[in-house]
Amino acid sequence: MDKKLEPIVKAVQAKFGATLEEFRDEAHLFVKPEQIVEALTFLRDEQNFELLSALTAVDYYPQETPRFHVIYQLTSIAKNLSVQVRVPVNGSSPKVQTATRVFESANWRERELLDMFGIEIEGHPDPRRILMPEGTEGHPLRKDFPLGYEEPQFTFNFDEINLQKPYAKE
Repeated sequence: MDKKLEPIVKAVQAKFGATLEEFRDEAHLFVKPEQIVEALTFLRDEQNFELLSALTAVDYYPQETPRFHVIYQLTSIAKNLSVQVRVPVNGSSPKVQTATRVFESANWRERELLDMFGIEIEGHPDPRRILMPEGTEGHPLRKDFPLGYEEPQFTFNFDEINLQKPYAKE
């Protein structure tokens, strides 16, 4: 971990009881779901992390508690530092507070979390699907989402595959 990042990490740990994991010289801070808005506000206002450079999630299926980690990657352009804030959420009803009041750029990324992972964003100003069509069943980036498969068509199985294709009916 960068020496300039150590006092920032210690301040977040003291204020929010965050746990730290280091991976390849990166700092990963784990905070509780109910503290994420306060932690992001603290890092933006008091530690000059002015850019939310990424917002995504990871699915640890079949583990249920916690099944998901919501990941906020923050960057301080002035200090040339980066820190990752992770929020573990359960698989039964995954929810986090919206970060749009802290970083406006979180709007579409949070919609992507809802659409692709099924993680509910409480207080989001526009909770609609953004990537998948309305009425789509399930969430494609979950590890338990069924994979589709189509057999490749060759000359030896052309007739068999052709019968299974969904052509328009007259």
